[in-house]
Amino acid sequence: MTAADRPVMIEAEGLTRRYGDAVVVDHLSLRVRAGELVVLLGGSGSGKTTTLKMINRLIEPTAGLVSLDGVDTADLPPHELRRRIGYVFQRIGLFPHMTVGENVAVTPVLLGWAPERIAARVDELLALVELDPEMRERHPQELSGGQQQRVGVARALASEPRVMLLDEPFGALDPVTRERLQQSFLRIRAALDLTTVFVTHDMTEALTLADRIGVMHDGRLLQVGTPSDLLTRPADRYVRRLMDTPRRQAAVIDALAGAATAEAGA
Repeated sequence: MTAADRPVMIEAEGLTRRYGDAVVVDHLSLRVRAGELVVLLGGSGSGKTTTLKMINRLIEPTAGLVSLDGVDTADLPPHELRRRIGYVFQRIGLFPHMTVGENVAVTPVLLGWAPERIAARVDELLALVELDPEMRERHPQELSGGQQQRVGVARALASEPRVMLLDEPFGALDPVTRERLQQSFLRIRAALDLTTVFVTHDMTEALTLADRIGVMHDGRLLQVGTPSDLLTRPADRYVRRLMDTPRRQAAVIDALAGAATAEAGA
């Protein structure tokens, strides 16, 4: 089955959010197919995080609708909807008074899983996110930022969701840890066939991770396409300027590397 043949898992139609006269998200429509990773890319205030939160009703839309696997999310109780969707925050949001294992187990405990099933799930998830099982007894403050973020991913996966929402999850990490976690998440996403919406303001991250990218600006979705589409056929001047940024950065790095090579050979 090709990507285009897969069923639509998330569909937003005319999604809008206003605060008084301010329009934060303006009639956004988007389809995300099962197993697809779509990145919402844009600067601060573009509406991408608000869009993400409207998908699982952390924020209620002013107008428009969202469907999940063909079901209008407005017809689902919010707690039931959120158990179907894993959510990873930029600031992680682990409970400091709980151990790693207790943090990962929060949702299964609320769902009333048997203790044996919860313990097995915690062990499975720690292995999946490449954390030593011995860390289950540690508290968040005893972990590095990268380890905390891995725990956050494990917690979001605890109830076996088919959909993941990630709000700039690696933005606060150093570049080496960030790249390592990006690759780790791609492996997890492929292994579990997760449908994913990933928010970032980083063009390189978007181009590296996405099956498709949705560029947002001033609450509007300007263009949706593959990384190749956006690089070669930008829809307007804003998208073109956005896509030119990683090109300029790559050119600077190439020039520096060339100069260093020439100096070493002199």
